[in-house]
Amino acid sequence: MNEPMRKPRALKPGSHIGVVGPASPVDPAELMNGKFGLESKGYRVTLGESCTKAYGYLAATDDIRAADMNGMFDDDGVDAIFCMRGGYGSMRLLDKLDYGAAARHPKPLLGFSDITALHIAYGKYSGLVTFHGPMPVGVFKAGGLTPVEQDSFDRAIKRAEPAGEIPSAFPLFTMREGVAEGMLVGGNLSLIAGLLGTPYELDTAGRILFLEDVGEKSYSIDRMLTQLRLAGKLDSCAGIVLGDYSDCGGSMRGHNLPLSQIFRDILSPCGKPTLGGYSIGHCDNNVTIPLGVRARLDTGAKSLTILENAVVD
Repeated sequence: MNEPMRKPRALKPGSHIGVVGPASPVDPAELMNGKFGLESKGYRVTLGESCTKAYGYLAATDDIRAADMNGMFDDDGVDAIFCMRGGYGSMRLLDKLDYGAAARHPKPLLGFSDITALHIAYGKYSGLVTFHGPMPVGVFKAGGLTPVEQDSFDRAIKRAEPAGEIPSAFPLFTMREGVAEGMLVGGNLSLIAGLLGTPYELDTAGRILFLEDVGEKSYSIDRMLTQLRLAGKLDSCAGIVLGDYSDCGGSMRGHNLPLSQIFRDILSPCGKPTLGGYSIGHCDNNVTIPLGVRARLDTGAKSLTILENAVVD
C-alpha cells in the first residue's frame, strides 16, 4: 500500500486482550494456562468462541473463526487480539474477513506461523501494522516469556518508539553483504508461497523480506524458495532476513542438500543483502518483530534495526 500504515495503540497495564483461534485447536488445559499467563501479567482476557469449538484440525468452523476475528476488531472494548496458536486454517478465512473493521479500529494483532496469512492480508487490505511473535498457548503460561522474548515484546508492542536493533539468541550469519532499508514484511515461508497467485499474495517490492519455517524437508524449502524466485519476489525485495528453521532438512530417497547450501544456491544469486540465524519463529527465545514498519538491514554489521514506532500512545 502507498498510504501510511495504520498503527494500533500501545498495549498498557490492564489492557483487554481478545484471544482468538483462527487456525488449529488446542488442549483446553493449555488454553487456560495461556489465559492465566496473560492475566498474571495484569491483562484482562476474553476467549473468543473459536477457542473452544474444535472442528477437526481447525479451532472451529470457518464462520465461527471469521466472526471472532471480525467481532474482536469491531469491539471498541477489546484493545488487542492475540491468536492462541498456529497450525493450519487461517488461509480459509481471508475472503471472510472484514478488513474495514480492522482499518476503523486498529489494534495489535499478535501471532506467527499459520498466522502469517493474517499478517499479510490485514497489512494489504487494512493497512495495519501487525506483530510476529509468541502466542498465548505454550508461551504466556506459568514461567512466562524468556528475558529476550519479554524485552522484544515490550519494545515492539508496548512502547510508542522504534524498537531499535532486533536481538537474537542464536549466532547470526551473513550470506550477502550490503545495506537495505524498507518496510519489514514476511513470516512463514509455507504460507507466503501458498498465497502466491491469490489476491492476498505478499508484495515484496522495495521491502525487507523475513522468512522462517518449521518441519519442512530440504527439498520442500528448496521448492518454496524457488517458487518465490520464479514469482519475482526475491528480485523485487530490498533485502532478506532468515529466522529459525526448526526441524527442517532431511534427505529425499537418501539424497540431500543442507539448508545452508539451498540458501546459497537460491538466495545469493538474487544479489540482495541477506542475513540469517535470527531466533524468530518456532524456537526458544522467539523474538517479537513488527511487520509493516520501516527497518534497516546491515549485513556487514549483522544487524536488523526497526526505524519507526509500531504503536502509538
